[in-house]
Amino acid sequence: MKKHLMWFLGALLIFSATMISWRSVGTAKPTTSITSIKTAEVSAKALLEQYVSNVYRTAHLQESGLDLSVFQKAFTGFLNLKIANKLPQNSSILTVVDLSKPSHEKRMWIVDIATKALLLNTWVAHGQGSGDDIASHFSNNNESHQSSLGFYLTDDIYFGKHGRSLRLDGMDEGFNSGARSRDIVVHAAPYVSQQNINVQGRIGRSFGCPAVSPEVSELVINTIKGKTVLFINGNDSSYTSKYLNDENLPKTLFMPDSSATMANAGIANDSIGK
Repeated sequence: MKKHLMWFLGALLIFSATMISWRSVGTAKPTTSITSIKTAEVSAKALLEQYVSNVYRTAHLQESGLDLSVFQKAFTGFLNLKIANKLPQNSSILTVVDLSKPSHEKRMWIVDIATKALLLNTWVAHGQGSGDDIASHFSNNNESHQSSLGFYLTDDIYFGKHGRSLRLDGMDEGFNSGARSRDIVVHAAPYVSQQNINVQGRIGRSFGCPAVSPEVSELVINTIKGKTVLFINGNDSSYTSKYLNDENLPKTLFMPDSSATMANAGIANDSIGK
């Protein structure tokens, strides 16, 4: 009797092991397929928001005073300009100027997207026709002495009445496309200083140029020269730009395994959630 019982238990054990093995093989799913499905379910816009948040956090941009929503606008334009082949392949420098903030605050940020590092945070002037401490009026017209909002590409360096200066090309038709004819450039200005803030409660104003302090002008110009993106934000609900379109960005820009595409966009090839 014991012999038959042992035989039965042995056979049952073998059968159970076989069934478990068969079920495991039949129901197993490749992890790559699951990952692909999850990636496909996430929109490019959501991936962009995740990546922007990662760069924003890693570069400590919140601590420096840059608003996340403004940085996301600038980053979106940076990507669209890359995709439109307006930038060199290795360009990764993004400059953000937020004229919705008062001039006595440091409202220019230079960020290296590839290394996720804040390179400089400093004061920057707005046009005297745009307002007092906070800019509230903007124009693309000659002799307006107002700042112009939108995306710019930096170009060549020249020596003018303000010394060593950097030319800018406005990329938004009707908003800053007159930058060249208006001589809107990055240059040094002695009125962009702590001393001016102490006396007047604000820095001085330009004729529309994003002027910076003489103490950092060389660093600013040398860092952002040669076809990098500069975005000027401000309180103006009429401002629109095709470069703010985040609906048609390719997902491959944000996928960890898309090395070539991400490199072309100047984006470091690592995990979004890292």
